[in-house]
Amino acid sequence: MPPAPVRWCMALVRWFPVVFITAVVVWSYYAYVIYMCFVSGVVDTVAEQVILLLLYHPFFLFFGWSYWQAIYTEPGKTPKQFYLSEQDVARFESSENEEQQRQILAKLVRDRNLPVQCRTATGAYRYCEKCKCIKPDRAHHCSMCGTCILKMDHHCPWVNNCVSFTNYKFFVIFLGYALLYCLYVTLTVLKYFIRFWTQGGFHNDLGRFHILFLFFASVMFSISLISLFGYHVFLTLHNRSTLESFRAPIFRTGPDKNGFSLGKRANFQEIFGDDRKKWFLPVFTSFGDGVTYPTRTEDIDSDTLLGARQRWAEEGGEEETSPVGTSKVHLINER
Repeated sequence: MPPAPVRWCMALVRWFPVVFITAVVVWSYYAYVIYMCFVSGVVDTVAEQVILLLLYHPFFLFFGWSYWQAIYTEPGKTPKQFYLSEQDVARFESSENEEQQRQILAKLVRDRNLPVQCRTATGAYRYCEKCKCIKPDRAHHCSMCGTCILKMDHHCPWVNNCVSFTNYKFFVIFLGYALLYCLYVTLTVLKYFIRFWTQGGFHNDLGRFHILFLFFASVMFSISLISLFGYHVFLTLHNRSTLESFRAPIFRTGPDKNGFSLGKRANFQEIFGDDRKKWFLPVFTSFGDGVTYPTRTEDIDSDTLLGARQRWAEEGGEEETSPVGTSKVHLINER
């Protein structure tokens, strides 16, 4: 582990992308609201000003709110039940071969009733050598966060956070509202951008800079956001994470990239919940506890696994580990 000053510097550097995005958004607010609508005088009438500002602020509000949630929501971390004790770690690491290690992990899963379905390529339960824990389904170790994250999608530098079970909904709607915000700015500034090129109308270089840069910045961000938002909509409807789209999860029956897909509607509701009024609000409404997930196929151990899920719920496993108090346990029979 690097010394403390180095860690502090690394942590500070990781905030640079967030500071950059925040600075661009704050400047865009000044350029659009303060300068374009009030100072420059390019907006023709008071009625037009009112309409532009009334439509602008909801996009700005939801964009900022969802961005905040994506940044500051703690990523879901592996529950303590999945961690090996010091004695188990010593026994595991002193094993003579992989078969003994596999048996140790399998016994721990049975004894603790851990609801684990995913395997390694060799058929063993997934084990994190850095965290010394059995990985829950869809969890992965994040080198940036230094721990195993529940349903890890990726570590995003633009939010300086792991996009995972706890904040994936916030990340998706952040991309959606960011796209709507940029498109709205692009379309409403276009009129004044065309006027600048055809008629002039700006009396100083500062006015030219604000209008030109506001238009080009919103266009460029819109182009990049269309592809990124579209990709995550695709992942949502197919119930995959970014990591799973590159490497399919492995079950007892083998790899299956659609193993967690329950149909587009059910996939959508697993992330956005079943309350339509809250679908597009940056509040947590996802189903589940981040540990157990229904699958579309019937596993050989499906009865055992469903029983393990039920015991996990009855013993209060999700209450101890659920990252958000209002989360729901969404247990679906896999048959």
